Amino acid sequence: MNIIIAGAGKVGKVLVRQLAAEGHALTVIDQNSHTLETLVVRYDAIGVQGNCASKEVLEQADVHNADLLIAATNADEVNLLCCMTAHGLNPKIHTIARIRNPEYTEQIMTMRDTFPLSLTINPEKQAALEIERLLKFPGFLRRESFAKGRSEIVELRIDGKSKLNNVALMDMSSVVKCRVLVCAVLRGGQAVAPSGTFVLQEGDRIFVTAPTADLSVLLKNLGITTRPVRRVMLCGGGRVAYYLAQALEDDHISVLLLERNPGRCQTLAESLPNTQVIQGDCSSQALLEEQGIQDCDAVVALTGLDETNIILSLYANTRGVNQTVTKLSREEIISIAGSMALGSIISPKELSSNIIVHYVRAMENQTGAAVSVHAIADGQAEAIEFLVDENTPNCGVPLKAMKLKPDVLVASIIHGTSSQIPGGDSQFAPGDRVVVVTSRRGSLQQLGDIFA
Repeated sequence: MNIIIAGAGKVGKVLVRQLAAEGHALTVIDQNSHTLETLVVRYDAIGVQGNCASKEVLEQADVHNADLLIAATNADEVNLLCCMTAHGLNPKIHTIARIRNPEYTEQIMTMRDTFPLSLTINPEKQAALEIERLLKFPGFLRRESFAKGRSEIVELRIDGKSKLNNVALMDMSSVVKCRVLVCAVLRGGQAVAPSGTFVLQEGDRIFVTAPTADLSVLLKNLGITTRPVRRVMLCGGGRVAYYLAQALEDDHISVLLLERNPGRCQTLAESLPNTQVIQGDCSSQALLEEQGIQDCDAVVALTGLDETNIILSLYANTRGVNQTVTKLSREEIISIAGSMALGSIISPKELSSNIIVHYVRAMENQTGAAVSVHAIADGQAEAIEFLVDENTPNCGVPLKAMKLKPDVLVASIIHGTSSQIPGGDSQFAPGDRVVVVTSRRGSLQQLGDIFA
């Protein structure tokens, strides 16, 4: 498809990387000539320098022949005007806008006909919702749900005390006492598709699929504490913290928010009546101790500095905090931090980019397109959910008789309300949902693409 990406900031750069890897023709608009030049050379994109909300600049980007425009600049107003102008020049174009200001949310919903938006993305709100979900279901570093929560892929870290340390995957069921499937293992920063003889080691991060009902059994038999979160400390008072505190208030969870800027503290205190807002530097050990970090069930590091967030999470671990969540933005930091004991790592730009990439795939394949797509193993693999229909090849054929492409694993088959870890005799039929894990990112557009 012909796609215009307006704005080459954090989200824009991730989108260029992901969409270029899937073979789309990309045109990038940005004011910064150096940023454009880098993206053009690295990803074979077309660069247009200028104001993306300008009619002349959009015409220079060939908006008349574009299928999709993604407005991801740092200004909500520019993104809205960019989409409106593009739609005026090309009424058939799909438009996606990044909208971060909470004041615009209701306005856009009630004025859909005025704002010709196919989709809006709020990276900070998306991150907050993901963190809330992790806090409500402690015990896992990450959870990806499929088929309306009937099946999940969860991430666990193997430490020196883990019951799975030095255990071969073929012997794993005797430890966890339930049927699970290890889809991928991250070892030393590299994703591995493990066989049954693969032996887990300290430091491994494993990605396990199981019916949702079996996850509590898995945690219990691994001796992982899953007590409900009652008190949460948020370090940093940006937009993610605001959205998260708002959600946790609705969940009746006690929230303590630390923010160094007095003016921001005042704003947050007025907007969040049930959150305790403390003005101070959250990187201060004295402040953390004074506010009782050791008594918190969870600490969420949300400052604007990745390095500070890493230190905060590591310190929370030394103080016995059961659950930590670390917000990271820079790709080079994320890849390094994966080997650290930082708890769950959240990247707002990656979450938003994954949603947009799924929308793009759905545009390409209206029939048989993926129902949901989740990046796992630090982006080195994907877990994709498909709906089986009458046109899907190999319906009613046992898995052991199918010829699958290399690096493709059928991880789960969902029949109605029940989910199963598939074996050689498992089959799927129209109406079922199938979850596939692959390292071939972007190569599986429909379920039929998994077959050799």
